[in-house]
Amino acid sequence: MIRFKYLAKENTGNTVEGTVEAETSDEAAEKINRLGYFPIKIAETRAGADAAAKQEASTSSSLPTSSLSFRKISSKEITAFSRQLSSLIRSGVPILRAIGIVSEQSESPHFKSLLSSVHDDVKNGIPLSVALAKHPRFFPPLYLALVSAGEASGNLDQTLAKITEYRQKQEEILSRVRTAMIYPILMAVTGAGTIVFMLTFVMPRLSGVFSNLGGHLPLPTRILIQVSNLMRHGWVLGIIAAIGLLLSLQFAKKSKSKSSALSAFVLKIPVFGSFVLKAEIARFARTLELLLKSGLSILRAIDTTIPVLSNVILRNELTKCSQDLKEGGSFGKSLRKSKQFPIFLTNLIMIGEESGKLDEALGEIALFYERETDEAIRALTALMEPLMILVMGLVVGFIVIAMLLPMFELNMIVK
Repeated sequence: MIRFKYLAKENTGNTVEGTVEAETSDEAAEKINRLGYFPIKIAETRAGADAAAKQEASTSSSLPTSSLSFRKISSKEITAFSRQLSSLIRSGVPILRAIGIVSEQSESPHFKSLLSSVHDDVKNGIPLSVALAKHPRFFPPLYLALVSAGEASGNLDQTLAKITEYRQKQEEILSRVRTAMIYPILMAVTGAGTIVFMLTFVMPRLSGVFSNLGGHLPLPTRILIQVSNLMRHGWVLGIIAAIGLLLSLQFAKKSKSKSSALSAFVLKIPVFGSFVLKAEIARFARTLELLLKSGLSILRAIDTTIPVLSNVILRNELTKCSQDLKEGGSFGKSLRKSKQFPIFLTNLIMIGEESGKLDEALGEIALFYERETDEAIRALTALMEPLMILVMGLVVGFIVIAMLLPMFELNMIVK
């Protein structure tokens, strides 16, 4: 890593100086932009890099930043930090003391170490957003952009309160999804366990009885015996196939072409694809609204929002829209060209652009699709429960019938 010294301007027009570590000057400029500054001059400073290396070596035993990236810090701890820091700053507590108070209140030693690092950086005159940027695993670009905007506007307490509200809503949605999936997953695990027990423990014992009976076994019974033998003797191949499937999915996520194909396939799945689209739109609208209300420009807000989405197809479409906007086009009209986004969304955005109240329009969109997401979660839950019961009933019914058919045929022969 090379240390670069930069001269940049804030959104308010003030000039700031600082240093960043990067491989190239282009990467340094990108990091400076993520901090919310517009770079004017970037110059390499090897002396600074040497000094930083010595300082890092001297402090590595007490607080290595690299090790922090491997420590487990929950999302709820980051949300609680944002809420507490907002309350303390609003009460008139200086930011340095506020960070120290939050650190003392934390019960997690890992989070205490992280806050101690942030506290030391702020104490040395580094802005909070820059100090947090040293821990990108826990503070994503969206978080950093909002904090930087709050520092520039002098409303850091309000910005942190907005961040807290935003994160709580996202965590609430994820919590509802997890809660809705508990019963179907429990039913699936129980059903799968019952089927495995019947095929690996009960069926082998019945196979001996069937072989003593002689005669030609019914087709369902023969199929069941083959499946039972495969599960008892081919479990190693099953594990290898499962590992291969997991590795293939991981490779598909890293491969851009395969990741795009997977994202397109997910959107086309009946019922589930609609749920994913609604959830992504709700997250996109709520995030963009928050960034615009925090004072970020529309271009920077969109570029910061795009990585928040998990679906590659939607991210690519928004990237095209952002490029059209940079060339002087309309964001709403560009969205309308895409086949992925609903007409309701594009119409409201176009109206918001025309009226100069895009943030309010995005708030309405987010509220609408958050409600739609809630209804979709309830619908999926209501659909999955009877579907799981039906599937498990059919499988168990087939197994029972296949076991009993030879007995019925023997009874008919005896009569």
